[in-house]
Amino acid sequence: MTSPHAPRTGGQLIVDQLIAQKVERLTCVPGESYLAVLDALHDAAIDVLVCRNEGGAAMMADAYGKMTGRPGICFVTRGPGATNASPGIHIAAQDSTPLILFVGQVERGMRGREAFQELDYRAVFGSIAKWVVEIEDAARIPELVARAFRVALQGRPGPVVVALPEDVLTDTASVADAPYVEPAAPAPAPADVARLGEMLRAAERPLMILGGTRWTDAARADLAAVAARCALPIATSFRRADRFPSDHPCYVGDVGIGPNPKLAARVKTADLLILLGARMSEMPSSAYTLIDIPNPRQRLVHVHSGAEELGRVYQPELAIEATPGTFAAALAAVPDLPQGRWEETTGAGHADFLAWTESPADLPGDFQYGAAIAALRDRLPADCIICNGAGNYATWIHRYFRFRTGGIQLAPTSGSMGYGIPAGVMAKRQFPDRTVVAFAGDGCYLMNGQEFATAVQYGVPVINIVVDNGMYGTIRMHQEREYPGRVSASTLRNPDFAAYARAFGGHGETVLRTEDFLPAFARAQASGLPAILHCKLDPEALTPMRTLSAIRQEALDRHGG
Repeated sequence: MTSPHAPRTGGQLIVDQLIAQKVERLTCVPGESYLAVLDALHDAAIDVLVCRNEGGAAMMADAYGKMTGRPGICFVTRGPGATNASPGIHIAAQDSTPLILFVGQVERGMRGREAFQELDYRAVFGSIAKWVVEIEDAARIPELVARAFRVALQGRPGPVVVALPEDVLTDTASVADAPYVEPAAPAPAPADVARLGEMLRAAERPLMILGGTRWTDAARADLAAVAARCALPIATSFRRADRFPSDHPCYVGDVGIGPNPKLAARVKTADLLILLGARMSEMPSSAYTLIDIPNPRQRLVHVHSGAEELGRVYQPELAIEATPGTFAAALAAVPDLPQGRWEETTGAGHADFLAWTESPADLPGDFQYGAAIAALRDRLPADCIICNGAGNYATWIHRYFRFRTGGIQLAPTSGSMGYGIPAGVMAKRQFPDRTVVAFAGDGCYLMNGQEFATAVQYGVPVINIVVDNGMYGTIRMHQEREYPGRVSASTLRNPDFAAYARAFGGHGETVLRTEDFLPAFARAQASGLPAILHCKLDPEALTPMRTLSAIRQEALDRHGG
């Protein structure tokens, strides 16, 4: 590496700080506002993925942060480049993902004049980023980039935005690199662990719900061992199903959108509820109906790495500032936890989970999407990475796919459309030897479908499954419930997605019948190319259990129509 005392441009300093932080890859859409960084990247040992839209680039960076626990890195240009990236920043904020967005900025002497593509980044990103900083002096680049990594990683992780004035990147400075950042890992106090042990020993109907980030394989293993020893029921939060193995006898399901009613009842009637990493926001709490605010009816223990999250919504009886890893290790070390006390009720909860997720309902149409998910569930390896964005198509995945190991579910808890495709590209780039399947609805796919070109450019053979019912299905569902029969702005006319794949140089097939799905999937795998399986779903198959007509008729009956 360059001597710390040799003058370096701001652009070189930025790249050298990324190397000091062991950044292995980053995403970008190039722009003239950070040409000096692009020049420094030319000779750097960093894998640079050039994307087709800043939103896709930022979502890829978010996926990297989710998979590795280290900040995803994304570079975009000023103005429209930055605003295009904002969906990825919002996802990282709501999903607690470490991410650093580097944004070009106008020269320092031009600020305040509304120069070409000028933005006030503190104002633009201030409500969704953990920290927004504009670097004024090239000599401070190591200091501020190291701080950006620390802010993104510590407490409740999240996104940081770093603005780079163009002339700062061409200025030179003689300054040392900052050291590698290891985030602080708060651990539970022994007295709190002892008190939790007492609460567990007194509990008749305990339940632990897992969510959030900063999970490790060791944390999952420690928690699985504790659950087995105690027969403690474990649930997962919305789109966090990979925090605990679904085949563990203590797993009782995920508390997401439209949860198993038996699991929802278990949450409500628990006499001890332990939230580990989870925030239980609107979606997993069924619109804040499972836990009373501010005083829960359950004895509540909240464990979170961010002190600001403890008591933010629900006032816990016991608040513990700790990461999942430090908490699970401390709990595993408690010698006198109850032994198998809840074995019968936990076994019943696991049986309820299996029954709820086993057999998809038969719905109208030749292509049974639920059966396809169940077939993949039984065929794919345990370490297969599953990606999706938002839309009704995702509810089949959440219900019928079973996540058996950690770090394999890439899906935005923020409910952002367009996420699955760029996430899949990053996942396959990061783990080329693992199977990666990215799901999208027809509306969701075209939010960021252009990143299929990125997959082709870099030879990333991710398999895209496009579920096409010719509508924005979630919006149509709500329309039929509230305004039955009055369809407005939710119908879509779609392209031939299989031809789209072939046009870019990938593999594309159309699937019209259930029995054709697995053979098409096998051919997609064998092709060694990025692939799209265009699956035609009957519009009547609106949810895993309900048809469009049934939802409409119920609404008409309710409204007296």
